Amino acid sequence: MINFVSLTAAAGTGANWTQFLTSGLLIVALLAAMYFLMIRPQRKREKEEAQMRSGLGVGDEITTAGGIVGRILSISDETVVIGTSGDCTKLRILKSSIARVDKKLGETQTEETKK
Repeated sequence: MINFVSLTAAAGTGANWTQFLTSGLLIVALLAAMYFLMIRPQRKREKEEAQMRSGLGVGDEITTAGGIVGRILSISDETVVIGTSGDCTKLRILKSSIARVDKKLGETQTEETKK
């Protein structure tokens, strides 16, 4: 006589194993997708921002995260002094608050020599 209980238990064990393996692969695929879609691009942006901030020079025109536009007058380890207008209003800001470099000093000189 065939024992149906042992046959269904044996079949269930194989089904559980494939279900476990499929779930595990799905989780690994989701983690890999999250890394490539979220973490990697953010690290790339952070690296580019660090390079931009390390390449700052006196005379560069910058824009801060708050929207202030000015020209760099002096640079220290963590701060930058910028002049913001014709009468040279000076502001001391953190390097981390610099959003972008609008014009490098070399680019400004090149544009002026063309005129």
